[in-house]
Amino acid sequence: MSMKKLFKFFMTASKSVPQSYQPVLEAQEVIDLFSRLTMHQQAALLRLISRNLEVQVGDTTVMGYDLDYEVVGAIIRAAEANN
Repeated sequence: MSMKKLFKFFMTASKSVPQSYQPVLEAQEVIDLFSRLTMHQQAALLRLISRNLEVQVGDTTVMGYDLDYEVVGAIIRAAEANN
C-alpha cells in the first residue's frame, strides 16, 4: 500500500465520538433500555443513580449512597447500609 493510500486510510478511519458529544437518549429509549434489564442490572443502576438521591421519611433523611440494594424475589429492596 502506498504512503498516500495508507495516510488516507488512517485519516478516514472512523473515530469514536466522545460521550459528551453524543445525542442524549430520548425518554422512550431510556424506558426501552430499562425494560430489557435484569433485576440485578436494575439494582446496579439504582446504586449509580442513588448517588444523587436523598430520601426523607418523616423526620429522617437518608442519602442514597447510604443504602444497600438487593434483589429479593421480584423486587429490589433498599435498606440502610450497616457501616
